[in-house]
Amino acid sequence: MGSAVGQVPKYCERITRWVMDAATIPVIVKLTPNITNIVMPARAAVTAGATALSLINTINSIVGVDLETLELTPSIGGKGGHGGYAGPVVKPIALNMLAALGTDEIVAGSGIPISGMGGIANWQDAAQFLLLGASSLQVCTTVMHYGYRVIEDLCDGLSNWMDEKGFKTIADLRGQSLHRVSQFQNFDLSFRAVARIDASKCIKCNLCYVACNDTAHQCIDLISPEGAVVAPLSYDVRSNGKHEAVETRPSPVIREDDCVGCRLCYNVCPVDDCIAMVELPSGRGAVTWSELSQQQTPITEDWEAMKAYREQVGIEIH
Repeated sequence: MGSAVGQVPKYCERITRWVMDAATIPVIVKLTPNITNIVMPARAAVTAGATALSLINTINSIVGVDLETLELTPSIGGKGGHGGYAGPVVKPIALNMLAALGTDEIVAGSGIPISGMGGIANWQDAAQFLLLGASSLQVCTTVMHYGYRVIEDLCDGLSNWMDEKGFKTIADLRGQSLHRVSQFQNFDLSFRAVARIDASKCIKCNLCYVACNDTAHQCIDLISPEGAVVAPLSYDVRSNGKHEAVETRPSPVIREDDCVGCRLCYNVCPVDDCIAMVELPSGRGAVTWSELSQQQTPITEDWEAMKAYREQVGIEIH
């Protein structure tokens, strides 16, 4: 019922008004993520005079299908339906929706408190929600897993980080990252960053090579100990331990001139700090898509003109 109401802003406003008229305690409207634009019901709740907002609720989902019985899991007498998906995996969705409210003129301009939730598992997660505009936090799934003791660790870690950064109160850090939220058309197309592998940490698992070669820009080569570009090799059958396993394997090397900074290799690497994204000077002046649209309109409307522009200035626009 809550999800259905939350998907229709006029219902959200109407019911919030009813509750506000009758309530003698603060009313927090919890917003559903099962909607195209979460800003609309948030505005409705603000218009109706809600005391505060909270987000996100759980995401509609089906866990799976039992391949033996062909029933949904969990099965209730042979039938099933969608449930609410939560936990660390939903944090990026929650942060995106929280930022949408924090950058909306009406919602943010109202000054309404926002309680953030959705995937908070540690103090780092808590800090990120606060930086994107949450004034309080709620934790559920992590407590289900580890009990209330995790809150002590969360508070201690957050407090230590705040001391390190010079934040005295939650209000001091709330929303400090919102001014960095932007749209694609405002990004600098001349910005350049490339992936760089620390050979001393590389275990030569080749995950970066596979990801780049099969699904990205094919800018990673495998280099043999003799310095030649080679095809992927399997572990030496005589290997017995890390040293023997990797000494005869080729090393992944990034051709930085061809790298577009997509971060795929960085994301799949299993070794902390083995691959770093390094910002490099592009040698070009800053320019955004919005500026191109206004100053050189044909480039943004004609594909051939776009291709010519890319070749002329050396900018990768996908």
